[in-house]
Amino acid sequence: MDYAEFEPVYARILRDFGFDRAGDERVRDVLASLTTPFDESRLSLLAGARVAVCGAGPSLAHDLETLDSDAVDCVVAASSAAAVCRDHGLTVDVYVTDLDADPELAADLSAAGTPTVVHAHGDNEQSVRKLVPDLAAEHVLPTTQAAPVAHVRNYGGFTDGDRAAFLADHFGADSLCFPGWDFDDSAVDPMKQRKLVWAERLLFWLEQRRSERFSILDGRRDGLELP
Repeated sequence: MDYAEFEPVYARILRDFGFDRAGDERVRDVLASLTTPFDESRLSLLAGARVAVCGAGPSLAHDLETLDSDAVDCVVAASSAAAVCRDHGLTVDVYVTDLDADPELAADLSAAGTPTVVHAHGDNEQSVRKLVPDLAAEHVLPTTQAAPVAHVRNYGGFTDGDRAAFLADHFGADSLCFPGWDFDDSAVDPMKQRKLVWAERLLFWLEQRRSERFSILDGRRDGLELP
């Protein structure tokens, strides 16, 4: 997905949440100043792959126990899902984070050579400034939800989870499955619940773009609108 297609959706997200585009752009520029270009050819492992996009919901541990590992070629883990994947002996091939949860994971995974997709938004400037300089620079892929600049990319998406899905799509994944996705998690705060609503809508958009049916949306599509 290119930014011209995503930008109208991004504008609707800004309006819905009252977020400031200038704030996103400011932190994007900070992230750009702290990172170097990432070799995107390293993500060719996603091309033609059956990708598990692991979310950080409470169902993740159970979903991983029942996951058919022979049906998955690559794992893209969002946020703290990476720790659960590692606890279950599952290799994380790509890690997607805005550094808001389990920040030590980014340091551990980037040091181990895992492509670490670090996202800038208006609310995480402090984390970006504090944590990014300590990451293994050659393994960090910087992203933004605002307009891309320099080597900072925007592949689409909003939350860590749906951005992970859009990333896998961008790099040519053959199919996507979604362990650990809980749209109706009652334990999250109201802001997170609103973000889950958007994550669901964005996945609905993505499956239509891909002409693929995501089982995580089964029984939910009738109540969904495209973003």
